[in-house]
Amino acid sequence: MSTEEIKKKLDELKTLARAAEINVSEELERLEAKVESRTEAELAWKHVELARHPQRPYSLDYINRIFEGFIELHGDRFFGDDPAIVGGIGFLEGRPVTILANQKGRSVDENTHRNFGMASPEGYRKALRLAREAEKFHRPIITFVDTTGAYPGLGAEERGIGEAIARNLMCFSQLKTPIICIIIGEGGSGGALGLCIGDKIYMLENAIYSVISPEGCASILLRDATKAKDAAAMLRITSSDLLEFKVINGIISEPSGGAHTDPDAAAALIKKTLVKELDDLCRRNPSVLARYRSQKILKIGHWNEGGESA
Repeated sequence: MSTEEIKKKLDELKTLARAAEINVSEELERLEAKVESRTEAELAWKHVELARHPQRPYSLDYINRIFEGFIELHGDRFFGDDPAIVGGIGFLEGRPVTILANQKGRSVDENTHRNFGMASPEGYRKALRLAREAEKFHRPIITFVDTTGAYPGLGAEERGIGEAIARNLMCFSQLKTPIICIIIGEGGSGGALGLCIGDKIYMLENAIYSVISPEGCASILLRDATKAKDAAAMLRITSSDLLEFKVINGIISEPSGGAHTDPDAAAALIKKTLVKELDDLCRRNPSVLARYRSQKILKIGHWNEGGESA
Protein backbone atom coordinates (compact mmCIF):
# COMPACT_ATOMS: atom_id res chain seq x y z
CA MET A 1 0.00 0.00 0.00
CA SER A 2 1.35 3.43 -0.96
CA THR A 3 1.82 6.30 1.49
CA GLU A 4 -1.09 8.22 -0.06
CA GLU A 5 -3.40 5.24 0.34
CA ILE A 6 -2.39 4.88 4.00
CA LYS A 7 -3.12 8.57 4.60
CA LYS A 8 -6.58 8.17 3.06
CA LYS A 9 -7.29 5.19 5.31
CA LEU A 10 -6.23 7.20 8.37
CA ASP A 11 -8.58 10.02 7.35
CA GLU A 12 -11.40 7.49 7.04
CA LEU A 13 -10.59 6.15 10.52
CA LYS A 14 -10.73 9.67 11.95
CA THR A 15 -14.14 10.23 10.38
CA LEU A 16 -15.48 6.94 11.71
CA ALA A 17 -14.05 7.62 15.20
CA ARG A 18 -15.71 11.05 15.36
CA ALA A 19 -19.02 9.59 14.16
CA ALA A 20 -18.88 6.84 16.79
CA GLU A 21 -17.57 9.27 19.44
CA ILE A 22 -14.55 7.05 20.09
CA ASN A 23 -11.35 8.71 21.30
CA VAL A 24 -8.46 7.12 19.42
CA SER A 25 -6.51 10.33 18.82
CA GLU A 26 -3.30 9.11 20.49
CA GLU A 27 -3.20 5.90 18.45
CA LEU A 28 -3.88 7.81 15.23
CA GLU A 29 -1.19 10.36 16.03
CA ARG A 30 1.36 7.57 16.46
CA LEU A 31 0.30 6.06 13.14
CA GLU A 32 0.50 9.44 11.41
CA ALA A 33 4.00 9.96 12.79
CA LYS A 34 5.06 6.61 11.33
CA VAL A 35 3.53 7.51 7.95
CA GLU A 36 5.27 10.89 7.97
CA SER A 37 8.58 9.19 8.75
CA ARG A 38 7.99 6.79 5.86
CA THR A 39 7.21 9.70 3.53
CA GLU A 40 10.43 11.50 4.49
CA ALA A 41 12.42 8.31 3.94
CA GLU A 42 10.90 7.78 0.50
CA LEU A 43 11.57 11.39 -0.50
CA ALA A 44 15.19 11.26 0.68
CA TRP A 45 15.75 7.95 -1.09
CA LYS A 46 14.35 9.37 -4.31
CA HIS A 47 17.12 11.99 -4.19
CA VAL A 48 19.69 9.23 -3.60
CA GLU A 49 18.43 7.28 -6.62
CA LEU A 50 18.49 10.35 -8.86
CA ALA A 51 21.96 11.36 -7.66
CA ARG A 52 23.18 7.87 -8.58
CA HIS A 53 21.22 7.49 -11.82
CA PRO A 54 23.47 5.71 -14.36
CA GLN A 55 22.65 8.27 -17.06
CA ARG A 56 23.13 11.32 -14.85
CA PRO A 57 25.66 13.76 -16.37
CA TYR A 58 29.15 13.55 -14.89
CA SER A 59 31.69 16.33 -14.50
CA LEU A 60 33.18 16.12 -17.99
CA ASP A 61 29.67 16.20 -19.49
CA TYR A 62 29.14 19.58 -17.84
CA ILE A 63 32.68 20.85 -18.47
CA ASN A 64 32.38 20.22 -22.21
CA ARG A 65 29.01 21.99 -22.32
CA ILE A 66 29.83 25.00 -20.12
CA PHE A 67 33.45 25.95 -20.86
CA GLU A 68 35.33 26.78 -24.03
CA GLY A 69 38.82 25.54 -24.86
CA PHE A 70 39.20 23.22 -21.88
CA ILE A 71 42.75 21.86 -21.55
CA GLU A 72 43.25 19.03 -19.06
CA LEU A 73 46.41 19.05 -16.95
CA HIS A 74 47.84 15.94 -15.28
CA GLY A 75 49.97 14.82 -12.37
CA ASP A 76 50.66 15.86 -8.81
CA ARG A 77 54.48 16.18 -9.26
CA PHE A 78 54.95 13.67 -6.41
CA PHE A 79 53.60 10.26 -7.38
CA GLY A 80 51.56 10.31 -10.59
CA ASP A 81 48.23 11.16 -12.14
CA ASP A 82 44.82 10.21 -10.74
CA PRO A 83 42.07 9.91 -13.40
CA ALA A 84 39.40 10.06 -10.66
CA ILE A 85 40.03 13.81 -10.45
CA VAL A 86 40.07 15.94 -13.58
CA GLY A 87 41.78 19.32 -13.57
CA GLY A 88 42.56 21.94 -16.16
CA ILE A 89 42.04 25.39 -17.60
CA GLY A 90 39.13 26.68 -19.66
CA PHE A 91 37.17 29.82 -20.49
CA LEU A 92 33.76 30.83 -19.16
CA GLU A 93 32.39 33.49 -21.49
CA GLY A 94 35.94 34.71 -22.16
CA ARG A 95 37.12 34.60 -18.54
CA PRO A 96 39.96 32.10 -17.84
CA VAL A 97 39.15 29.73 -14.98
CA THR A 98 40.67 26.66 -13.36
CA ILE A 99 38.34 23.65 -13.23
CA LEU A 100 38.68 20.78 -10.76
CA ALA A 101 36.28 17.85 -10.69
CA ASN A 102 35.57 14.31 -9.54
CA GLN A 103 34.99 12.09 -12.56
CA LYS A 104 33.17 8.76 -12.63
CA GLY A 105 33.00 6.32 -15.54
CA ARG A 106 30.05 4.80 -17.37
CA SER A 107 31.41 1.53 -18.78
CA VAL A 108 33.20 -1.14 -16.76
CA ASP A 109 36.54 -0.23 -18.35
CA GLU A 110 36.06 3.50 -17.77
CA ASN A 111 34.97 2.96 -14.18
CA THR A 112 38.04 0.83 -13.58
CA HIS A 113 40.20 3.59 -15.09
CA ARG A 114 38.46 6.30 -13.03
CA ASN A 115 38.26 4.10 -9.91
CA PHE A 116 34.51 4.81 -9.77
CA GLY A 117 35.26 8.47 -9.02
CA MET A 118 37.04 7.64 -5.74
CA ALA A 119 40.23 9.70 -5.64
CA SER A 120 43.62 8.69 -4.27
CA PRO A 121 46.07 11.06 -2.53
CA GLU A 122 47.66 12.08 -5.83
CA GLY A 123 44.27 13.25 -7.07
CA TYR A 124 43.88 15.70 -4.20
CA ARG A 125 47.50 16.79 -4.51
CA LYS A 126 46.97 17.41 -8.23
CA ALA A 127 43.91 19.51 -7.40
CA LEU A 128 45.91 21.51 -4.85
CA ARG A 129 48.77 22.06 -7.31
CA LEU A 130 46.37 23.45 -9.91
CA ALA A 131 44.55 25.54 -7.29
CA ARG A 132 47.77 27.19 -6.21
CA GLU A 133 48.60 27.84 -9.85
CA ALA A 134 45.18 29.47 -10.23
CA GLU A 135 45.89 31.72 -7.26
CA LYS A 136 49.26 32.69 -8.72
CA PHE A 137 47.74 33.72 -12.06
CA HIS A 138 44.55 35.24 -10.55
CA ARG A 139 42.17 32.70 -12.07
CA PRO A 140 38.89 31.81 -10.30
CA ILE A 141 38.47 28.15 -9.36
CA ILE A 142 35.35 26.12 -10.14
CA THR A 143 34.93 22.63 -8.70
CA PHE A 144 32.42 19.90 -9.57
CA VAL A 145 31.86 17.42 -6.75
CA ASP A 146 30.57 13.92 -7.46
CA THR A 147 32.02 11.05 -5.45
CA THR A 148 30.93 8.43 -2.94
CA GLY A 149 34.12 9.21 -1.02
CA ALA A 150 37.89 9.04 -1.18
CA TYR A 151 39.48 5.70 -2.08
CA PRO A 152 40.08 3.70 1.15
CA GLY A 153 42.58 1.21 -0.30
CA LEU A 154 45.87 0.17 1.28
CA GLY A 155 47.97 2.07 -1.28
CA ALA A 156 45.99 5.26 -0.70
CA GLU A 157 46.45 4.94 3.05
CA GLU A 158 50.18 4.33 2.64
CA ARG A 159 50.53 7.45 0.48
CA GLY A 160 48.61 9.61 2.98
CA ILE A 161 45.01 10.02 1.84
CA GLY A 162 43.99 11.62 5.14
CA GLU A 163 46.85 14.09 5.06
CA ALA A 164 46.13 15.00 1.42
CA ILE A 165 42.48 15.80 2.15
CA ALA A 166 43.33 17.69 5.34
CA ARG A 167 45.91 19.80 3.49
CA ASN A 168 43.33 20.62 0.82
CA LEU A 169 40.87 21.75 3.50
CA MET A 170 43.47 24.04 5.03
CA CYS A 171 44.86 25.45 1.79
CA PHE A 172 41.57 25.91 -0.07
CA SER A 173 40.23 27.87 2.89
CA GLN A 174 43.14 30.32 2.51
CA LEU A 175 43.50 30.66 -1.28
CA LYS A 176 43.30 34.28 -2.41
CA THR A 177 41.14 33.72 -5.45
CA PRO A 178 37.37 33.16 -5.89
CA ILE A 179 36.18 29.56 -5.51
CA ILE A 180 32.77 28.22 -6.51
CA CYS A 181 31.79 24.60 -5.77
CA ILE A 182 28.93 22.72 -7.43
CA ILE A 183 27.75 19.38 -6.03
CA ILE A 184 26.34 17.66 -9.12
CA GLY A 185 25.67 14.14 -7.84
CA GLU A 186 26.98 12.45 -4.72
CA GLY A 187 28.92 14.48 -2.17
CA GLY A 188 30.32 11.77 0.03
CA SER A 189 32.34 12.27 3.19
CA GLY A 190 35.91 13.64 3.18
CA GLY A 191 36.29 12.63 -0.45
CA ALA A 192 33.85 15.40 -1.35
CA LEU A 193 35.24 17.91 1.15
CA GLY A 194 38.64 17.74 -0.53
CA LEU A 195 37.13 19.72 -3.45
CA CYS A 196 34.25 21.46 -1.69
CA ILE A 197 35.74 24.42 0.17
CA GLY A 198 34.64 27.62 -1.52
CA ASP A 199 33.18 31.10 -1.30
CA LYS A 200 29.93 29.80 -2.79
CA ILE A 201 28.68 26.23 -2.63
CA TYR A 202 25.72 25.14 -4.73
CA MET A 203 23.92 21.82 -5.09
CA LEU A 204 21.91 20.55 -8.00
CA GLU A 205 18.33 19.96 -6.93
CA ASN A 206 18.63 16.16 -6.77
CA ALA A 207 22.22 15.94 -5.51
CA ILE A 208 23.09 14.64 -2.04
CA TYR A 209 25.79 15.69 0.44
CA SER A 210 26.60 13.71 3.56
CA VAL A 211 29.29 12.60 5.99
CA ILE A 212 28.52 8.94 5.15
CA SER A 213 26.45 6.98 2.65
CA PRO A 214 22.94 5.87 3.72
CA GLU A 215 24.04 2.24 3.47
CA GLY A 216 27.07 2.88 5.68
CA CYS A 217 24.99 4.75 8.25
CA ALA A 218 22.37 1.98 8.31
CA SER A 219 25.04 -0.68 8.84
CA ILE A 220 26.90 1.21 11.57
CA LEU A 221 24.21 3.09 13.50
CA LEU A 222 21.04 1.12 12.77
CA ARG A 223 22.81 -2.26 12.66
CA ASP A 224 20.77 -3.16 9.59
CA ALA A 225 21.93 -2.43 6.02
CA THR A 226 18.36 -2.86 4.74
CA LYS A 227 17.33 0.35 6.54
CA ALA A 228 19.24 2.59 4.13
CA LYS A 229 16.07 4.55 3.29
CA ASP A 230 15.50 5.40 6.94
CA ALA A 231 19.17 6.36 7.29
CA ALA A 232 18.89 8.68 4.27
CA ALA A 233 16.08 10.57 5.98
CA MET A 234 17.96 10.70 9.29
CA LEU A 235 21.12 12.06 7.66
CA ARG A 236 19.27 15.04 6.08
CA ILE A 237 21.29 14.75 2.87
CA THR A 238 19.08 16.53 0.34
CA SER A 239 19.75 19.94 -1.16
CA SER A 240 16.83 21.52 0.74
CA ASP A 241 18.19 20.12 4.02
CA LEU A 242 21.69 21.49 3.39
CA LEU A 243 20.28 24.89 2.43
CA GLU A 244 18.25 24.93 5.65
CA PHE A 245 21.45 24.21 7.63
CA LYS A 246 23.25 26.99 5.70
CA VAL A 247 25.95 24.57 4.59
CA ILE A 248 25.30 25.58 0.97
CA ASN A 249 24.47 28.92 -0.58
CA GLY A 250 21.81 27.81 -3.02
CA ILE A 251 20.10 25.13 -5.08
CA ILE A 252 20.31 24.88 -8.87
CA SER A 253 17.10 23.55 -10.39
CA GLU A 254 17.15 20.49 -12.64
CA PRO A 255 14.98 19.65 -15.65
CA SER A 256 11.82 17.72 -14.82
CA GLY A 257 12.71 14.14 -13.97
CA GLY A 258 16.36 14.89 -13.21
CA ALA A 259 19.45 16.25 -14.96
CA HIS A 260 19.81 13.10 -17.06
CA THR A 261 16.59 13.90 -18.94
CA ASP A 262 18.12 17.04 -20.47
CA PRO A 263 21.88 17.47 -19.83
CA ASP A 264 22.04 20.59 -22.05
CA ALA A 265 19.38 22.37 -20.00
CA ALA A 266 21.04 21.30 -16.73
CA ALA A 267 24.40 22.62 -17.96
CA ALA A 268 22.80 25.92 -19.01
CA LEU A 269 21.36 26.39 -15.51
CA ILE A 270 24.76 25.72 -13.91
CA LYS A 271 26.47 28.10 -16.33
CA LYS A 272 23.98 30.87 -15.54
CA THR A 273 24.75 30.50 -11.82
CA LEU A 274 28.52 30.43 -12.38
CA VAL A 275 28.52 33.56 -14.54
CA LYS A 276 26.39 35.47 -12.06
CA GLU A 277 28.51 34.50 -9.03
CA LEU A 278 31.86 35.07 -10.74
CA ASP A 279 30.82 38.55 -11.85
CA ASP A 280 30.26 39.33 -8.18
CA LEU A 281 33.21 37.47 -6.61
CA CYS A 282 35.81 38.71 -9.07
CA ARG A 283 35.09 42.31 -8.04
CA ARG A 284 35.96 41.57 -4.42
CA ASN A 285 39.32 41.78 -2.66
CA PRO A 286 40.89 38.25 -2.73
CA SER A 287 42.24 38.63 0.82
CA VAL A 288 38.78 39.55 2.10
CA LEU A 289 37.30 36.56 0.27
CA ALA A 290 39.74 34.20 1.96
CA ARG A 291 38.99 35.68 5.39
CA TYR A 292 35.23 35.36 5.04
CA ARG A 293 35.58 31.88 3.53
CA SER A 294 37.45 30.69 6.62
CA GLN A 295 34.91 32.32 8.95
CA LYS A 296 32.03 30.68 7.09
CA ILE A 297 33.62 27.24 7.40
CA LEU A 298 34.27 27.64 11.11
CA LYS A 299 30.65 28.63 11.79
CA ILE A 300 29.18 25.44 10.33
CA GLY A 301 27.71 23.24 13.04
CA HIS A 302 27.86 25.81 15.86
CA TRP A 303 24.61 26.12 17.76
CA ASN A 304 23.34 27.61 21.01
CA GLU A 305 21.35 24.95 22.83
CA GLY A 306 17.69 25.93 22.78
CA GLY A 307 18.41 29.06 20.74
CA GLU A 308 19.33 30.28 17.30
CA SER A 309 22.37 29.32 15.27
CA ALA A 310 25.55 30.82 16.74
